[in-house]
Amino acid sequence: MNNPITLPGLIDVHVHLRDPGQTHKEDFLTGTSAALAGGYTAVFDMPNNAEAVVSEKVLEAKLASARKQIVSDLGVYFGSLGENLDEFDRVRERVRGLKLYLNVTTGGYKIDTDYLMRIFTAWKCDKPVLLHAEADVIKTALEVTAKTGQKTHVCHVSCREELEPILEAKKSGLPVTCGVCPHHLFLNEGDVERLGNFGRMKPELKPVKDVDYLWSELDKVDVIESDHAPHTVEEKQSGTFGVPGLETTLGLMLWAERDGRLGREKLIDLLSEGPRRVLGLEKQDATVEVEPVEFKFSNEGLKTKCGWTPFEGMPGYGRVKRVVMRGETVYEDGEVLAKPGSGQLL
Repeated sequence: MNNPITLPGLIDVHVHLRDPGQTHKEDFLTGTSAALAGGYTAVFDMPNNAEAVVSEKVLEAKLASARKQIVSDLGVYFGSLGENLDEFDRVRERVRGLKLYLNVTTGGYKIDTDYLMRIFTAWKCDKPVLLHAEADVIKTALEVTAKTGQKTHVCHVSCREELEPILEAKKSGLPVTCGVCPHHLFLNEGDVERLGNFGRMKPELKPVKDVDYLWSELDKVDVIESDHAPHTVEEKQSGTFGVPGLETTLGLMLWAERDGRLGREKLIDLLSEGPRRVLGLEKQDATVEVEPVEFKFSNEGLKTKCGWTPFEGMPGYGRVKRVVMRGETVYEDGEVLAKPGSGQLL
């Protein structure tokens, strides 16, 4: 057997753990357990909960729930619809950034782009504004970045029309970073017929030419983010947007490495070092040991409460065998060993 692959703890800057408010499909314990199973030792949770995290009161309730449950490390983002600017000073030290939705997605927390300048100016600090900004609004968003100088991260870039202006902004020196999701790298619009509603997500799957473009420019992308968005099977059958991804991302990216699409150094940068740079994180004392084997993804045995993956039946490489954090083995051979609440809030 080949020698195990040793990686630093992986970091996912973009997850939706649904806690509090929608814990029938994920909670902090199951979500961070899925993280460890996927090799992630730190994940960062979005604010579009059932009750949006747009006030100090809601933020504190969310953090209180997390403290009792998490088995990996966790950070959270604050949200805004442009009407809570007075909350920013009270919460800024307890969150890792501010998330804004400029397109329709789960929860309906879409803001008017007219609010952008006001929000960016009020938030202004070294923690990023994270954007759901698709092709129709990306140039408007980047104009606000240029005017304010606010550090900006564009989430789940899915096509050429989104990535090209971001790369131009980066080239011109704007403080812009971006992430790409595995589902936009390994699936395309042709898979929607096969997957049905299980292939519905925002941004939606794109044509093969866009997938090819993302791969061709992957060396200029800052992070791979899963956008882990669990929904029950019944909810997906009814047409809800979003797919889980914490337990499949590493296996897909290691498969791509075997296929010659990227090297080990870039893989580690996308899954660990890049996220640290984007969020200004200190280096984690965490390692992941991966068994170098081929396999096919399956809905069986997943830690995520939703219990399915859009990648079922597709090939992957590298099973997570052991995860060590701060000198303690927290996951080994499919079993989470960490006690609920042992993870740290970041």
